[in-house]
Amino acid sequence: MQEDTPDFEADDGFDRPSKSQMKRDMTALQKLGEDLLALPESRWEPLALPEILYDALKACKKITNFEGRRRQMQYIGKLMRKIDPEPVREAVAAFKLGHAQDSLKLHQSERWRERLLASDDALQEFLNEHADVDIQQLRNLVRAARKDAANEPEKRSGRAFRELFQFIKASEAPEASEPADDADE
Repeated sequence: MQEDTPDFEADDGFDRPSKSQMKRDMTALQKLGEDLLALPESRWEPLALPEILYDALKACKKITNFEGRRRQMQYIGKLMRKIDPEPVREAVAAFKLGHAQDSLKLHQSERWRERLLASDDALQEFLNEHADVDIQQLRNLVRAARKDAANEPEKRSGRAFRELFQFIKASEAPEASEPADDADE
């Protein structure tokens, strides 16, 4: 019997992934399918997805039942095994990065608004960083927002507060496009 063991040990060299690894890969593709589902449909078109996968994604958007949606996601994961996942990963990553940058810009605008309402020194800092803004309009918006914030909560309209935020957001938007303009020249 011991003569058979060397032959058995020679066959131990696995040349395929384990069942657990295959399950991890399938789960990762299913998760990628969920991320793909989070993208707007207009972002699906450049990916040149197979029609069957495109239809499965559209159908999944309509399913509200938990179990039905789970099974549809498993089906999407199965279909994802037949395509190259790299373009999909890149599209999802680019979309998430864009959302993160937009969110960061909004948070920066909110911080500027809070600083402008808190002190007059912040007004000068803002003007130093954003030289092309209308100073008089900014001062009027800050003054109105401070006045609005001083009112009783029942009498607040918040209009000046929102207008100040929109002004700050608009003044920071051209700043992001300036380097692109320099690259074109």
